[in-house]
Order: sequence, then structure tokens, then C-alpha cells
Amino acid sequence: MNILLDAFGGDNAPLEPIKGAIEAVKEYGVQVTLVGDEEKIRACAKENNLSLEGIGLAHAGDVMPMCADPSTVMKEHPDSSIAVGCNLLKEHKGDAFVSAGNTGALLMAASLTVRRIKGIKRAALGTLVPCQGGCYLLMDCGANAECRPDMLAQFAVMGSAYMSGVRGLERPRIGLVNNGTEENKGDSLHREAHAILKKIPINFIGNVEAREIPFGACDVAVTDGFTGNAILKLTEGLGSFFSKFLKGMFTRSTKTKLAFLMVKDGVNDFKKMMDYTEYGGAPLLGIAKPVIKAHGSSNAKAFKNAIRQAKECLEGDVIGKIETGLAQMKEQMKDLPEVPAEE
Repeated sequence: MNILLDAFGGDNAPLEPIKGAIEAVKEYGVQVTLVGDEEKIRACAKENNLSLEGIGLAHAGDVMPMCADPSTVMKEHPDSSIAVGCNLLKEHKGDAFVSAGNTGALLMAASLTVRRIKGIKRAALGTLVPCQGGCYLLMDCGANAECRPDMLAQFAVMGSAYMSGVRGLERPRIGLVNNGTEENKGDSLHREAHAILKKIPINFIGNVEAREIPFGACDVAVTDGFTGNAILKLTEGLGSFFSKFLKGMFTRSTKTKLAFLMVKDGVNDFKKMMDYTEYGGAPLLGIAKPVIKAHGSSNAKAFKNAIRQAKECLEGDVIGKIETGLAQMKEQMKDLPEVPAEE
């Protein structure tokens, strides 16, 4: 199993990707190939006394700027680490690709080179978000601002396959994010999506309100990318707010500092639960091979866990489960007119 890792994606490249790769090789027993400027990778490793023994290198002489137009990645930056990584994945020189680089560029490069799974209208970005009792998958969280009902149904199938293959859930509960739990709630998009989701072979539990999601209302929260991104950023902001609030509360006086010692373990558990580095990254579901988008500010731990995530996608046969789910969905919906896939 060879995991390709973009060594020049993210704010802390190339040092943190290198450290994350070394840790992943030791801990997970996978092969990791760093994609990027080989000379700079070797120089960085030497400068920080890091051994690249057991780490593969694939040269890419360009870096895709975070502010660049994603649509130009293959034309104007064909030698970027994102473009080279996706081409290596397409050419079967790697089994999965992990990058903390430009999200739009990664989505574009993966869609144009690795291609989408047959029948998928749009690839979607899924993010594991902490909630009461564990975590849920937010689908989509930013790749598709505008969606059709059939796209939301495919997000549900892909999310179910991921939570089954990677998280080990036998029948993941799928919820449609809406402004009420009744079937007739929402606009035409949500009403039509609800009608489709009821018919396809997934464990659809109906509409869920955003306020119930943090309490474990569902295992996969299906929504358009605009709404999903707003939910994700609000969750991140609230997590940061509560952490700072607790810190201020417990450092207010000698009494509160003593009280903190009694609840320290619980506070630390909360901080760990809200720590994105524990989850690794967001799977780009719908692509024909596993692609993981790591957070732009990822450190070594986050890269290591993103590699673990790619490994689990392969071991859990997430792509195969998505293909099976799509075939079942097509069979169930064969009486409806087919919507052509978008290029």
C-alpha cells in the first residue's frame, strides 16, 4: 500500500508533511511517497536531522499557490505537487493521495485526472465533525455550493459507504439537514431530495435540524456545500469559543484554579474531541481512488492521521462500497428520468 503525500501543500510544508510521513510509516506500516521538489525535501530533512529511510520521493518542481485559480491547475501548474500527485494516482503509482494544498485545485485535478466514479455527478468533500458519542460525517462541506436533489442522494450513498468502510458502522444513519423534521419542510430542493432518499437502499432517518446534529442525531448529515461549510465553520468557531471561555473561567482566581484540577481530565477530553488533528482530513468522495484533503494548517500529527485515513479507505473498500451503493440506487430509481453527469 503506497500513500502519496503532497510535501508542499499547506502552511507548514515541507517539514510537517515529512515528519507526518515518517511517523505514519513507523506506526501504520504503510509505504509513503512524498511528492514535491526532491532537493528541497532532502535539504529540509537533513537540516532537521530526519531520516528519509523507507520514504519514497516523486519530484514536482512547482507549487500551486493557495490563491491561484483552481481551474488552471493542470494547464498553468502541471508540475505542481497536486497535479503530479494526481497523475501518479491515475497511473497506478500510488493507491491514495493526501494533500493540504488548495482545496479547489485538488478537487479539479482529481476530477480531471483520476476522474470520478462512473455515475457520480459531482465529487463531494466530507468532514468528520465531533458530536455527542463520537462524530458524524458532514457531506458536502464546501465542494458544491449549489446542488440538485439527485446529487444530495449520491452524497448520502457516498457518506454511508465511508462511515461503513472507515468507521465500521453497520447501518449508518443518514439525515438530511433541513429547517424542520417534517417531510414537507424546506424548499423544493429539500422536498425532492427527501422523496429520493426515502426510496434508495440506505438507512435514511429523515430530516434533521442543525441544532440536533451535535447531539448525535445522525451519522451522516447530508447538505449542499454552502450550508455544510457554514455549519463546519460555526462548529469550529464555537469549539474555539468554549475552549477560551473555559480557560478564562478556570484561571479567574485561586479557587477556580483548584476547581480546574478536579475537572482537568474532562476538559482535556473535550479539547481532544475538538482537535481536528485527531481526524486527519476530509475525504474527497466520488473520485475513483481515495483522495484526502488535509487541513491547511496541518502539523505532523494531522498528516499522520490523514495517511491513516487513506489507509482505512483502502482497507474498508470505500470506493467499492460506493459503486455497489450507486448500482442499488440506480436499480431503485430506474423509473425516474436520469440526470446526465456533468463534466
